[in-house]
Amino acid sequence: MEYMIRFTQSHETFRLAEIEALAVFEGIKLEVISYSLDSPFCLVKLPSEEAAIRLVRRSILAKSVYEVWGKASTYEGLFDSIRAESQHLWPLYETCSFKFSVDTFQGSRTPAEQRNLIERFGFLPFEGPIKMKGFDQEFCILEEWVHDSAAFGIQDPQSVCLARYLGSSARDIIAKYDLKKRKYISTTSMDAELSLVTANITLAGPGKLFYDPFVGTGSFSVACAHFGALAFGSDIDGRNIRGKGKVNILANFDQYGLMPQFGDSFVADLTNTPLRAARLFDGILCDPPYGVREGLKVLGSRDPTKGREVVYLNGKAHHTEEDYIPPKRPYSFLAMLDDILDFATFSLVDNGRLSFWMPTANDENQEIQVPQHPCLEITSICTQTFNRWSRRLITYRRIPDSEVPAEAIREQRAKEQGISADDLNPFRKGYFKGFKLNGK
Repeated sequence: MEYMIRFTQSHETFRLAEIEALAVFEGIKLEVISYSLDSPFCLVKLPSEEAAIRLVRRSILAKSVYEVWGKASTYEGLFDSIRAESQHLWPLYETCSFKFSVDTFQGSRTPAEQRNLIERFGFLPFEGPIKMKGFDQEFCILEEWVHDSAAFGIQDPQSVCLARYLGSSARDIIAKYDLKKRKYISTTSMDAELSLVTANITLAGPGKLFYDPFVGTGSFSVACAHFGALAFGSDIDGRNIRGKGKVNILANFDQYGLMPQFGDSFVADLTNTPLRAARLFDGILCDPPYGVREGLKVLGSRDPTKGREVVYLNGKAHHTEEDYIPPKRPYSFLAMLDDILDFATFSLVDNGRLSFWMPTANDENQEIQVPQHPCLEITSICTQTFNRWSRRLITYRRIPDSEVPAEAIREQRAKEQGISADDLNPFRKGYFKGFKLNGK
């Protein structure tokens, strides 16, 4: 059976990735028949009405899903399509109370025009009462118009569809998690919508362990917890985790009633992680620092000749003192991306997912290549475009070891060397020098 998913017309490159991830999460066979970034309507084939409802019920970028009764490029063609494709469904709804509605994209209809349109479907043998509220069934006329159709004097839509409403998405929860209402945030907090989308694409759900190694104020952890996952996080800067007084990550979980889903948070550097090498996480998601405002740093001495000798101060090991600040050294942004992939390979369960955000220039000659790993398969790449740069959400699946060819296991990568923050981070260098726009 064919179904129509009605997306929101925003974050277009994320929409299909999210719905395909939800199909994997729900164990639903999904076949995309037609989809375009320029349209909010996505025609799919699904095994049942129940599967269609489950597919979109926790989606953020979808609005609703419909059972398709007919589709065409004209209304005359639509009426023929309805008679040919859905006549066997008519008896099921003959006595139900019902409502008709009109949904137009890139066009508009006056109330009078909508009534005239609805009356053209009078050939359907519905005998039940018409109700604007408390109805049993809703039938929607979906119209897609050419862009700027009014300006060009176009009188008719380019495609029309009649569909029966089945269910809505979870898009309304964006307002609940709005950063403006959240107790603890910072300038690097990811907005609620994209946090929830990232959690969906990474397959967060009940009974799963999720980890953010750059947790900050916990935007991703809160999103994962909302979907039922047990959330863990760490950050190299303990101030992010501790906050001030009672205003901290824990306060956010308490605000949303998610305390049972809070695993723990701790101060740690991903490149020197204290976690044991064990395949225990179902998902890892993060927005690592881009190193723009200040160069990237990890724990360690700037002087490569220095070892890890214990330094004593007044007879005490200095690192045991409360005011101890561990030394940090500049680090390569590209090496950090590789470290994230390496960490994921030894900490994700089979088919577990890794999702992280990375910046890139809009000029293809300056863009940062997508990092690869033989044990990780890329499932989706989504892009959020700004003026002269973009950021990508890259998602990987941990391939079971039995499926990784021995010859594909790469040799130990050479440690990158660099002196300045710009040498270690090509994105930072391009950001401050001004990315070339269209080669200029």
